[in-house]
Amino acid sequence: MGVSAQTPAHPQKVVPVDRNAAGDAPDDPGPLAANLSSAIQPKAISAAMKKVADWELTVAEPSFNQQWTFAALYDGLLAASATTGDAKYRNAVVRMSQRYDWQLLDNRFPHADDQALGQAYLDLYLRDRKPVRLANTKAIMDRLVVRPDDPNKLLWWWCDALFMSPPVLLRTYAITHDQKYLDYMDHEWWLTSAKLYDPEEHLYFRDDRYLNQKQENGRKLFWSRGNGWVMGGLVNVLEYLPADYPSRAKYVEQFRQMAAALAAIQSADGLWRSGLLDPDAYELPEVSGSAFVTYGIAYGINHNILDRAKYQPVVEKSWKGMLSHIYADGRLGSIQPIDGQPGKFKPSASYVYGVGGFLLAGSEMHKLAAAKH
Repeated sequence: MGVSAQTPAHPQKVVPVDRNAAGDAPDDPGPLAANLSSAIQPKAISAAMKKVADWELTVAEPSFNQQWTFAALYDGLLAASATTGDAKYRNAVVRMSQRYDWQLLDNRFPHADDQALGQAYLDLYLRDRKPVRLANTKAIMDRLVVRPDDPNKLLWWWCDALFMSPPVLLRTYAITHDQKYLDYMDHEWWLTSAKLYDPEEHLYFRDDRYLNQKQENGRKLFWSRGNGWVMGGLVNVLEYLPADYPSRAKYVEQFRQMAAALAAIQSADGLWRSGLLDPDAYELPEVSGSAFVTYGIAYGINHNILDRAKYQPVVEKSWKGMLSHIYADGRLGSIQPIDGQPGKFKPSASYVYGVGGFLLAGSEMHKLAAAKH
């Protein structure tokens, strides 16, 4: 992320992403956790989720903001409360929402990053139907769906956007039952897919600057987190798109293609490297992309979209791999800092969006484990 999609109308009012609030990478993060079980059992998965979520709440809640970085964390915290039964994670998201009066950032409209927070707002609205939780997000979605396409610039011109805006449009449909939100999402998704999805590798380029770039080994350049964002976006599409929606089969097919491609390039440690097709160029795995991939594949297994026998070993391996990057205090490491392309980072690097992805992955792994046991 971190690339501006357009010149804002009021540039002096646009707050850049607060990188310091989003995470850090200390030279000495302390020892790795020694007391976590890697068993694929509900109790063990809940314990790992709580350890990471508790640490993140302690260090990050004073910095909670409305930016996309934190939006992914809030989604994970809501999933953590639903999975563990501990309301404190959800309560923290409610406190943040109240502080910002349930408002989205709006100075860069229609930039998808600034809409990402709407997913948490609408998930909280669906719990109690308090109008204030819906009003601003719906108003912005209403402006979005009447926006004409710009033939010179895709709305969602970078693949990360498929996690930021479509889940909000889908929830607005689920709340209102007005198909215009679905139809707009569907139209824009396939415009982006036509530009950025590689029909041979079954992966997304981050944006059109990378269409002809190569990794050191000569392979195409596909970014771990970018493809993780898309997998997370597809989870939301498959969750909310009606079974009889005309293009649903296309989403299922893309999801299956991506899952197969990602499973085929999983590293021996269970995780994925920052540059997906040149893993040898990156010493450390990239946990945020790996987390969202795990979230997607586990969801696919749980909803009978992916074959359990083929894919359960993939996510069991990736879950265990992620646990090996949790420190004794609960820090989740090996998360690439804010970027839009593959990169290198310290083992201790921990950023809120990666923790959000880990908690979302844990929520689906918990369901998978419950079904298994």
